[in-house]
Amino acid sequence: MNDFFSWARLAEELPLILMRLPVTLSIVFVATTGGLILGTIAAVIRLAKAPALYQITSTGISFFRGTPIIVQLFVVYFGLPVLLKVFGVNANRWPKLFFVCITYSLNMSAFLSEIIRSAISSVDAGQREAAYSVGLTSAQAFFRVVAPQAVLIALPSFSVSLLALLQNTSLGFTIGLIDMVGQVRAIAIRTHHVFEGYIAAAVIFVLLSILFSFLLSLLEKKLKSKIFKEARRGI
Repeated sequence: MNDFFSWARLAEELPLILMRLPVTLSIVFVATTGGLILGTIAAVIRLAKAPALYQITSTGISFFRGTPIIVQLFVVYFGLPVLLKVFGVNANRWPKLFFVCITYSLNMSAFLSEIIRSAISSVDAGQREAAYSVGLTSAQAFFRVVAPQAVLIALPSFSVSLLALLQNTSLGFTIGLIDMVGQVRAIAIRTHHVFEGYIAAAVIFVLLSILFSFLLSLLEKKLKSKIFKEARRGI
């Protein structure tokens, strides 16, 4: 049993795995930020139904929503340098983290675009008309009336996507990125013991998921409180 699992090895490996936590968190931060920006743009294009852009956006969303993220990662990692080489750009020495962030940002944007689009569409059109009736412009009506409610509607689905993103970061090791899971594999190769490392990584991921869920729940409560206060005060 001691050869299969050792608390001493677990205590020894945990700090080494935690050293790579910033890599995992940086992927989550960059992909969420990029996903929100690109997803919002895609949602606006789909709501506006601009002919050419609508088809291009819909095709991209279908690809990133319909294929495994590991396939997307390989397509970006091996395909992007080939594409950039046509324009005289050598991307072969670019950090692996860059390709991971690009892939996860595009993947996140595909899911968030649908969440954002459906959330905006879910807000009753009468809310916007009421805002116009008291003299608000289109922009004011959107940002003061529609957007806060759309954010509140989208938040639960966004939370699910964020937690899925956190878990999917573990696939970065497949292209050689040394994140937490990559560190576990490196330790396993060196020590020939894998169980302790994966247990440590699992505990870290669970704790991060709990923390993210708590923060998002707190944000949802604050948004609800703010919207209710705005409603009582009136537009």
